[in-house]
Amino acid sequence: MSEIAAWHQVPGAPAPGSRLGRVDELADGAAALHELGDPARPFRYILLRSGEQIYAYVNRCAHFGVPLANKLEHLGVKPHTSIHCCVHYARYRWQDGYCEYGDCVGESLLMIPIRILAGEILIAEEDK
Repeated sequence: MSEIAAWHQVPGAPAPGSRLGRVDELADGAAALHELGDPARPFRYILLRSGEQIYAYVNRCAHFGVPLANKLEHLGVKPHTSIHCCVHYARYRWQDGYCEYGDCVGESLLMIPIRILAGEILIAEEDK
């Protein structure tokens, strides 16, 4: 179980307004792994697309705090439905990051709030 409770508590987390990608670079039903920041200790995240809806999560398993995958081909993806950790096989729902199978059932991935501006996927300001 991870002690980090929010995406912005992850070391190297980028500031609101940071660019995470472009909508047109993410096919419907696709997942993408990205990194930002210090190459020695990057902030890793996952983008998922289902129709017009884009989801962003920290690439960090809720069970043990390791990346769900370091390469896209190692991330278990069931388009529009779920993603799987390649280390512990935990299964997370696509639309909310909730763990529905594995050692962390009931926990969730750390969702990154986003907004879309002119096709750019940006980190949104969080409501206080």
